[in-house]
Amino acid sequence: MGVQKLYAGAKLRETRTDLGLTQKAFAEKLSISLPYLNQMENNHRPISSAVILALVQEFGFDVSALAIGDGERMVTDLREALADPLFKDAAPALLDLRLVATNAPAVGRAFLALHRAYMQTNERFASLDEALDTGEVRPGASPWEEVRDFFHYCDNYIDAVDRAAERFVGDRSADAAIAEALSDLEVTLRLVADDTKIRSFDPANRTLTLSSTAPLPTRRFQALHQIALLTKADLLDATLDLARFQSDQARDIAKIGLANYFAGASLMPYNAFLTAAKSTRHDLEKLAHTYGASLEQVAHRLSTLQRPGAKGVPVFFVRVDQAGTITKRHSATRLQFARYGGACPLWNVHTAFETPGQFIRQLAETPDGVRYLCLARDVTHGGGAWRAPVRRYAIGLGCEISHAADFVYSDGLDTSDASAFEAIGISCRICPRTDCHQRSLPPLERTLQIDHNRRQTLPYDVLD
Repeated sequence: MGVQKLYAGAKLRETRTDLGLTQKAFAEKLSISLPYLNQMENNHRPISSAVILALVQEFGFDVSALAIGDGERMVTDLREALADPLFKDAAPALLDLRLVATNAPAVGRAFLALHRAYMQTNERFASLDEALDTGEVRPGASPWEEVRDFFHYCDNYIDAVDRAAERFVGDRSADAAIAEALSDLEVTLRLVADDTKIRSFDPANRTLTLSSTAPLPTRRFQALHQIALLTKADLLDATLDLARFQSDQARDIAKIGLANYFAGASLMPYNAFLTAAKSTRHDLEKLAHTYGASLEQVAHRLSTLQRPGAKGVPVFFVRVDQAGTITKRHSATRLQFARYGGACPLWNVHTAFETPGQFIRQLAETPDGVRYLCLARDVTHGGGAWRAPVRRYAIGLGCEISHAADFVYSDGLDTSDASAFEAIGISCRICPRTDCHQRSLPPLERTLQIDHNRRQTLPYDVLD
């Protein structure tokens, strides 16, 4: 089998732009000719091993960034968007989508933004009365979706914020760092038995109030969130300026996300947490105990270990509610989640609700033939009082099977047995499987055949 050629012109061009170099200056640094660089940046030639070595030596470049990036995410997002009946007679081939993701990612993102605006305009027209009541009948990206896409395409890793959190904690425990920061800020911490407010800050009397009914990991996290707002405002605002959100509302939502990011990164500092994750073979309960964090916080933090030159095992992380709606999602693996609708019903994350307090393991295979170790667990956020609302979610965490041995949860599973892997999909809208007994709707890219005189598990056949 021949060595696969690496075409990554967009990433190479992005690297040069980030360094502020012209093509001529960049070519000189890499000891290659200007025409040769131009050909590589436009994917007319693959990136040679000599150029990769020069990137590492001259700029300390993380080589894995050439092969891992937005490509798989974008191809999945484009496939889902193009499965819309609107494109029934004009959907490009998968190869064309890969070319867009590789050669023209900006065009791909623009198309996705346009399709998202189209979808949301339709939703607004479908509920016109409600839209008129709010006085907002304009198309545009949902602020929430815009923020989610921001983190999605940042690989769920914000370097400046992550390193700032690591410096903030230093060699101290999170509790010691919190106590010292609040003292320096002259902020008084109060614990109040309040079932409705988890955190509130009064800037006038410099008082931070946390709910005593919230679990200790939640209180730590919320204290660190407020410290981020009080001490890292300039850093957060600079990051938000670079993101260029379309609305103030999206910017405000993203600021919450960045403060949450700082809190998680302070609670579980990058290098120490990465070392602990490896040494415990990603045992979530051990990590939660070590860092005084919740299982969800640990799983989410594992999905952010994408620091160039010091990456963790690439994982996917997702949180779903009882209706199957995805409320958090990120993947550094080839598995990408649907932007619309819920997760595949055959995926074990749904089973977690049936077995509270237990980790559920699953060996799964997606339609592209990639195999995964999947882990699921229910997480319940209690209200802290009788009849207080209880929020129930399930979290899913997993990796490609080549990394399964790095997880303690793979012990006892026969990952070499092909029959042990369950067939799962991404979304019924784009899943090509023709024999799935749990389909909620037909695949939009396929033709259906209806036989009124025959009924199988599904009332139709999916044709190739």
